[in-house]
Amino acid sequence: MPSRRPQDAAPRRKRLLRRVLQADPAQEYLLYVPESHAAEPPLFVSAHGVSRNADEHARLLSVYCEMHGAVLVAPYFSVERYPDYQRLGRAGHGKRADVALDMIVAEVAALTGASAQQFYLFGFSGGAQFAHRYVMAHPHRILAAALASAGWYTLPDHTRRFPYGTRTSHKLPGVRFDAEEYLQVPMRVMVGAEDDGTKGLRRTARLDREQGGSRIERARTWVGAMQAAAAAHHLESMVSYEEVENCDHSFRRSILRSGLGDRVFEWMFGPPPSSTLS
Repeated sequence: MPSRRPQDAAPRRKRLLRRVLQADPAQEYLLYVPESHAAEPPLFVSAHGVSRNADEHARLLSVYCEMHGAVLVAPYFSVERYPDYQRLGRAGHGKRADVALDMIVAEVAALTGASAQQFYLFGFSGGAQFAHRYVMAHPHRILAAALASAGWYTLPDHTRRFPYGTRTSHKLPGVRFDAEEYLQVPMRVMVGAEDDGTKGLRRTARLDREQGGSRIERARTWVGAMQAAAAAHHLESMVSYEEVENCDHSFRRSILRSGLGDRVFEWMFGPPPSSTLS
């Protein structure tokens, strides 16, 4: 179990901690600070899926953050407060998950010395929905994002209202989507080669027609749309696609059996320092 520390104490290194946000004690997150890191370490945020398995994300990914000297944050978006977190939290659908993450990042930066201005973002399944929409809404905050096995996507189409497109919505006050900014954020879309089932996948005639009937088809559709949008803006595409062999829709199996964690962290940070390899 993650341990607890007094809220005003410096977080222990090499220990998974469960914390509550000082500005909002109902908001929980998990924190891991590596034993050795730079004066201003990189910050890696991992967004859970609809099973709310933030603990599992933190446990399985902390070893990679230790190797790369990155501070790990795994926010917990409860179903009661954030029923719409995958779509950032539209008005009338609970609290804003993107605002909560910004508050968590600011607190962690103050505690650890990590940069509060920009961070790395990863999401799996529902967390990948949150992650790509956060990038599109707040591109200046993200150094790079890895999106694994999202169920469906917001297309880079300013004529379609969010969350299907990027037209401004009164349900997300203060958010303006700027294609020339979000198209310049490096993003890696990953999906399991065996993740072709429909269990837990949102199915509507509209989504199936526009994005495809599986996570693989929808990932390919979104990557193609993002690459076409970059070309239309005379920009080099920063979005790439990868299918992971022997990988299905289990986060745990994807990390422990299929090497998803290795792929995410090497794409973001490069190979781990040789001193961390046995």
